[in-house]
Amino acid sequence: MLPKLPINLPPHLSLKLIKTYCDSGDLRRARQLFDKITSPDLHSWTTLISAYTRHDLQKEAINLYTRLRDIGFQPDRFVLLSVVKACSTSGDLIQAQRAHKDAVMFGFHHDLLLGNAMIDMFAKCKHLEGAKTAFNDLQVRDVISWTSICSCYVSCGYPRKGLQAFREMGLDGVKPNSVSLSSILPACSNLKCLDLGREIHGFVVKTGMGANVFVSSALINMYATCLCIKEAEIIFNQMVNKDIVSHNVMLSAYFENGEPEKAVSMFKKMKENHSKLNYASWNSILSGCFQSGQTQEALNLLSEMQDSGFKPNQITLTSVLTACTNSESLRGGKEIHGYIFRHCFLNDTTVLTALIFMYAKCGKLKFSQKAFEMMHTRDTIAWNTMIMANSMHGNGEEALTLFTQMLKSSVKPNAITFTGVLSGCSHSKLVDEGLSVFNSMSKVHLIEPDAEHHSCVVDVLSRAGRLEEAYKFIQNMSIKATPSAWGALLGGCRVYKNVDLARIVAKKLFEIEPNNPGNYVSLSNILVNAKLWGEASETRKAMRDKGMKKEPGCSWVQVKNKVHTFVVGDKRNEHSDDIYKFLSDMSDKMRQAGYLPDTEFVLQDLDGEEKEDTLCNHSEKLAVAFGIMNLKGESEITVFKNLRICGDCHNAIKFMAKIVGVRIVVRDSLRFHHFRDGFCSCKDFW
Repeated sequence: MLPKLPINLPPHLSLKLIKTYCDSGDLRRARQLFDKITSPDLHSWTTLISAYTRHDLQKEAINLYTRLRDIGFQPDRFVLLSVVKACSTSGDLIQAQRAHKDAVMFGFHHDLLLGNAMIDMFAKCKHLEGAKTAFNDLQVRDVISWTSICSCYVSCGYPRKGLQAFREMGLDGVKPNSVSLSSILPACSNLKCLDLGREIHGFVVKTGMGANVFVSSALINMYATCLCIKEAEIIFNQMVNKDIVSHNVMLSAYFENGEPEKAVSMFKKMKENHSKLNYASWNSILSGCFQSGQTQEALNLLSEMQDSGFKPNQITLTSVLTACTNSESLRGGKEIHGYIFRHCFLNDTTVLTALIFMYAKCGKLKFSQKAFEMMHTRDTIAWNTMIMANSMHGNGEEALTLFTQMLKSSVKPNAITFTGVLSGCSHSKLVDEGLSVFNSMSKVHLIEPDAEHHSCVVDVLSRAGRLEEAYKFIQNMSIKATPSAWGALLGGCRVYKNVDLARIVAKKLFEIEPNNPGNYVSLSNILVNAKLWGEASETRKAMRDKGMKKEPGCSWVQVKNKVHTFVVGDKRNEHSDDIYKFLSDMSDKMRQAGYLPDTEFVLQDLDGEEKEDTLCNHSEKLAVAFGIMNLKGESEITVFKNLRICGDCHNAIKFMAKIVGVRIVVRDSLRFHHFRDGFCSCKDFW
């Protein structure tokens, strides 16, 4: 039984006893004694608030400070420093702004120690303007001040401004320390600024900071991000004291640079050497294996992770699902879904949102819808993901319905919400609805449309054939039109065969995107379709003269947990003879069903028979044929293509789906196409 607290102690003895309890970690007794003091002085308040902050009880520290202010006490720099640190750890922006306001009110905002803490506080709260204000208020700035503001710029998504502040730091005569360097190197990574990264590396060598594990790890990450894996390996191998952080950075480096075998080998050595693996180690190896197509290896490691006493957490599941999404690994995603179900993560909004996006990107929209329906709580990101999922599958009406439901459920939309809704409208020819949504952004929802939203409107109008209206919309835009907007209009010119406008739009694109071969290819294709062979040839020559090459088209399909990739006229597959025979036999059946090859989509001046042969070799047809040949009782295949599906292949796959009696899903660079019974979900408009 705890001894009773003394009462009616002199103030100095009460303070001494409070300090004793705080130092021993017994904050409950310290608070009980504090509450018995009739009029505690500022020193007593400061002692208890500081103790709460030191013991990670930020809420209690902030609440006690609020009580101090409510009864009219004027804080000093020490109590403000404690509450600032509490706000920093908790990320409570509202309380952070109040603490800063008090610092200014009582004249402590010029204090170097407190000012540095406030810069860090606002950085942790992701409030750049607050950090800049605290920084600018300082009359004297040391290395901590500069490091904190540089780090804030980087963490808030402004790496270029972070580098600028880093240069100003040098001009101010402040020498960076190891923390400064490890904080600014990520900016070089984000911008892939190899030259500056090498300059910093030179400074590290010159000043002897290479032994610092954080600096070395940041250098490894910088070189790996800039695709200089050899330099990253050299730094790693030169490190005398390699901790788990540096090992994890090197693991990610190997995956980033397309060397998953080295990553797996390194991870095995880490286990053999009894390295103290942490969640970051497991998350890195798992997501890397999934993303590099090593699904079985990843699943084995997932089991091993659990056997080692690490239960996959939210970060594990979301990072692995993201990797499955990027690599279109449906099997891996389904395995993770099973784990989510078995281990009761169904109430985790973040995990379920990642699951929704994974199924959508893998072509399984119905599974996305089921995951969405299971959610007990839906935040803005969850609604956005489901809206985007329907948009990419061409379900514009459903995207609009979801948007309406989102508003009714009192969830506030953001800029990404409107991008998703407008994208859905463009794919479904919902022009009036799209314009209405766009106009409501600033008038109803107080969100100013950005360049991407304007590009979506251009796409909405262009896909509906309202090309002149789209052109005028671009000319009257309040912000400068991006290549995306002009590209959408050029796409509309292709669909509706408007050569004159295409020339105008292409000329503009050549000016603002001089090194993008896609613009030259698009114009050339439009000219070829108009039988303007000479002008098309000149366009292609202009592209070649600039040293540009068109991105080659390729398609891929997963069969028996292996991804098979095809390019036009591909004969590398061991079953190539069977694939071409299948397509030949299928061609006869398709002709009997009414199919006629559309040779307009062969963008060469060939005779009719040569054009038909060329069409038969397109990568998407080869991938679809191989998928059908390996159905094994399944009723659906999913094929992916890196470019837009050609019109003849689109028509042919409709016939193939009807003749074989299966559902064929094709995802091209624009959207998903669901083929069934001779029809496509895009209604021949994409």
